[in-house]
Amino acid sequence: MSHPGATATDRHKVVIIGSGFGGLTAAKALKRADVDIKLIAKTTHHLFQPLLYQVATGIIPSGEIAPPTRMILRKQKNAQVLLGNVTHIDLTNQTVKSELLGHTYVTPYDTLIVAAGAGQSYFGNDHFAEWAPGMKSIDDALELRARILGAFEQAERSNDPARREKLLTFTVVGAGPTGVEMAGQIAELADHTLKGSFRHIDTTTARVILLDAAPAVLPPMGEKLGKKAQARLEKMGVEIQLGAMVTDVDRNGITVKDPSGEFRRIECATKVWSAGVSASPLGRDIAEQCGAEVDRAGRVKVLPDLTVPGHRNVFVVGDMAAVEGVPGQAQGAIQGGRYAAKAIKAELKGADPEKREPFQYFDKGSMATVSRFSAVAKIGPLEFGGFIAWLAWLVLHLVYLVGFRRKLTTLVSWTVTFLSTARGNLTITEQQAYARTRIEELEEIAALVQDPDRAAV
Repeated sequence: MSHPGATATDRHKVVIIGSGFGGLTAAKALKRADVDIKLIAKTTHHLFQPLLYQVATGIIPSGEIAPPTRMILRKQKNAQVLLGNVTHIDLTNQTVKSELLGHTYVTPYDTLIVAAGAGQSYFGNDHFAEWAPGMKSIDDALELRARILGAFEQAERSNDPARREKLLTFTVVGAGPTGVEMAGQIAELADHTLKGSFRHIDTTTARVILLDAAPAVLPPMGEKLGKKAQARLEKMGVEIQLGAMVTDVDRNGITVKDPSGEFRRIECATKVWSAGVSASPLGRDIAEQCGAEVDRAGRVKVLPDLTVPGHRNVFVVGDMAAVEGVPGQAQGAIQGGRYAAKAIKAELKGADPEKREPFQYFDKGSMATVSRFSAVAKIGPLEFGGFIAWLAWLVLHLVYLVGFRRKLTTLVSWTVTFLSTARGNLTITEQQAYARTRIEELEEIAALVQDPDRAAV
């Protein structure tokens, strides 16, 4: 084992795990502190996750929401960015073990900030992921773009009405903000952007189904806004099925259990999973060593100062931390990262860690887009929807994008998309699309061998 980037300095060593909102915010907040920072992440970029669905549906390019972490921190001389997948945290010896391309590295720390985020949860049915990707990474978004656009391409070549119907049925599982946004954009893609661009199929006949086991759309935002979003989606032609629990997912569709206990089948080629999240396994790794509890999503139940029992130098922030009243959104991670950095700077100046003020979350509200010119927003006691909420959503998301150039190019992409039917990022690569298409073709050949009278595809 080796220590990457070892130096002769005796300065306070801060290790940050994760380059998301929490980790990057903490690193930047420590820019002028007398510390050496090592930020370890399994990707080379900082991901603006709330806009992943726009990458998946061709509105903006992936680079606008995934700037390289090194470029963001290149002028911060006390910060070093390290690529690697953290596999273990040793609380006793104060080290972090990470792996990269078969090599193992051990990095010591004086203070640790764990902001490794969360992945998609399939509620114990991880095999669903093969057929229903989540929306947690750039890879997910690009894969979904290939599946969505590839379904239209395959439908254009098919002479089998049943297969064509299956290919033109898109199912989104989970009626939270991501699911609502994704369903709305697939509907707009089919009804406006792709309209008239095929000769054998009518894209406006595509079915978009949004379903959830919960009894309402956007449950965290309340009944009023949930009904507003639902009404707008239904006006766009999205079929909303509530109280519908997905019990199985395969290549050809999904099986759903209704509140009555009846099981039914939805034939669909493209499935999107946005029904739940699961915190990084590092949360359980930490909890087992310090006696902390974890919730059902694997989040660590931290102390009031975002640390874990017996280790006041180990902060857990963002989606990994279970804090009452703090949602699993960007603001929770940003504020948690700032709090940890502020505590570190105060204690470098002699403050007593035992006398820290508890973390206080300031709720700046929540928003979700439904379609062009329509969104819902909840800011304090205010609940509103429509065009004003949509404008507020645009402004807020532009503010949190990293870098002026990205703000400008994203604004241009939005302007083109929202003022016309064009989308400038509908490219899919052979690697993304044709490997899956070939699998489909081989399975169709096998079906024809079994049933020679079947119509040619």
